[in-house]
Parts: sequence; C-alpha cells; structure tokens
Amino acid sequence: MALLKKINQILLLLLVLTVCAILYNKVHQMPSALKNETVDLESPEEMEEEIPVVICAAAGRMGATVAAISSIYSNTEANVLFYIVGLKTTIPHIRKWIENSKLKEIKFKVVEFNPMVLKGKIRQDASRPELLQPLNFVRFYLPLLIQKHEKVIYLDDDIIVQGRSWVVCEASRERSSVTGTFQLAGAGNPGDIQELYDTKLAPGHAAAFSDDCDLPSTHEMVRSVGMQNTYMGFLDYRKQAIRDLGISPSTCSFNPGVIVANMTEWKHQRITKQLEKWMQRNVEENLYSSTLGGGVATSPMLIVFHGKYSAINPMWHIRHLGWSPDTRYSEHFLQEAKLLHWNGRYKPWDYPSVHTDLWENWFIPDPSGKFKLTRPDS
Repeated sequence: MALLKKINQILLLLLVLTVCAILYNKVHQMPSALKNETVDLESPEEMEEEIPVVICAAAGRMGATVAAISSIYSNTEANVLFYIVGLKTTIPHIRKWIENSKLKEIKFKVVEFNPMVLKGKIRQDASRPELLQPLNFVRFYLPLLIQKHEKVIYLDDDIIVQGRSWVVCEASRERSSVTGTFQLAGAGNPGDIQELYDTKLAPGHAAAFSDDCDLPSTHEMVRSVGMQNTYMGFLDYRKQAIRDLGISPSTCSFNPGVIVANMTEWKHQRITKQLEKWMQRNVEENLYSSTLGGGVATSPMLIVFHGKYSAINPMWHIRHLGWSPDTRYSEHFLQEAKLLHWNGRYKPWDYPSVHTDLWENWFIPDPSGKFKLTRPDS
C-alpha cells in the first residue's frame, strides 16, 4: 500500500508539472509568425480616420450610385467607407455591380433600409411619385443606420465629385485609372471628399447644408428656369401651422442633397423624431406637397433645421443641373466646381439632360447589362 501510495504521488506530480509546462508555453511562447520580425497590427490606412459616406442604391438609378462612388473614390487619398443603402430587392444587384467592376477595391458596407418605418408618415401625391420612394427618406434616419461614426457625409445619388476639368486637350491629357476617359492635366481644382468632411459645424448644429442663395451663378439658373429658392417654394403658407412657425416665406432655403452631419448632436436633439412629427402632420394637414419646389423630403428638414445649421462651401454643391434640358452653366464655372448635382427631373443617365459628358466620365457599365444609359442614338 505504501508503494502504491508513493507511485500515485509521483504520477500526480508528473501531471502537475505537465500542466504547468503547457500553460507556460501558451503564455510565453511567441507564435512563429511573429518571430524575428516587427509586425504592424494595424496598417497605416486602417489607422487613418474613416470618412463614412452614405449613398442610396435605388432600383432604376443604380448607375447613378456607381458613378457617384467612382468619382469620389477616384479623387481622394482618404480612407473612405461607403455605406450603400438599399431595399432588400435591390441589394444583390448593387453588390454584384461593385464586386464585378473596377470598384471592387473600395471599402463598403451594404445596409438594408426597412420601408416600414415610413408607414403612416408619407402623404400620397401622384404629381411626382418618384419623390415618395422610401430611399428618399434615408437621410432622416442616419443615426439608426450608421452607428459607429461621430461625423457622416450623406450624398444624393445624382452627384459626382470632380477631380479636374474634363475638357479633352490635345496638348496634355492623362488617362483616368478608373474609367479610361481622358482628363485635362492641371485644369480646375481637384475635389477631395476629405475637404467636404472637414467642414466645420458650429456648436449645437447637427448638420451643414448649402444655401440656395449662396452663388450668383446659381441665382441665374434659378431665375432662368423659374425655380424657387425660398421657403415659399416648399411650404404652404396658407396653412396656419406653417404661419405659426414664424419663418418668413422669403427666407432662403437649403438643399439636403449634400449633408455633413454630427451624429451626437443629431441624436441629442432627436432630429429624427422631429422630422417624423412634421411628416405625420403633413399627412393630416397637407402642409407641403411634391407640387411645390422640393417635394416631401426637403420640406420637413427646412422646418426642423431652420436657423440651426452650418454652411457647406458653395463649390461643394453646385446644383440645379437637372432642372432644364436646355439651360447650361458656363464651362469656366463648372471647371471650378467640386461637386455637381443633377437635382430635378432631367438626370444625366436619361435623355434629354445637360452636362452629361461630365457625369459619364465616372459611369461604369453594369456587368449584368440591366442598367443602360438612355441616349438619342441608343
């Protein structure tokens, strides 16, 4: 018995020593992949601040989304993360387009938007049904869709960011790495999304927009096609609820197609809840409609953000290119623009439209062949 007891003690000691040896190796032994070399656990690119850019991918307009992303990605050295927001039915198409095109190198996340959040909040209006599409209201719900960022850029899909002038010059031209088109070297001012992201927001402001009264050139465009650039063009001042706001109808409006937003302030001020309140009031009282200037997505933002927003550099939002198929900006003016916006009915992927050459430089054909440009010779 004494011998058996001694053997058991020796076996127990050996077992303890074995366990200790295993634990020592796990804690102290360096993995072979890390031996004799210095390893960066995070690449320089990952250490840069991410610039989140939110853009929608709507059915029938995905070519616009692709062109916008292409133009942004081609003209920046920044660490851009694209949040591409779509409906369940459209997400597979946009994902396949990106993964099977020259955009496969971009950093992106696809986010599904649930249109049920809009139930009971949109008044049906047959005059411009395209303005009632669910993705038009994604900008109202930014903090619910994008949760890990303090600052976010939202862009409509019908925009491009310009790197340089795109007038072809025989003397000096360079081939674009993304689209294969030709680029005039050294002309115009490059537009880097980093500059837009660096827009300063005043304390207490949840967002920055472009005023509709900010540039003389856009004033001329507004007058020439009969657009409105004041609150009178968006809200129905015959309604008591609008008059009770105390906002002068001649107050300059702003355009929410380009937004730089502070998510902390947005949540603190419960901006989404305020916007939903005015959407529901419009359902009940018809305070604005798509027969007016900006439809149903702009009007509640004009109310909620009145007097409480910062300004975006005007050259970062040259708009109204889609309001008339006949009225054009001067080439010199467009060369200086950083961002072009075809807001209005006449889109650059359709016909007729203006300045389509500037947009088409960034367009990447649909690998599936489903999306096609509408051109007079097609």
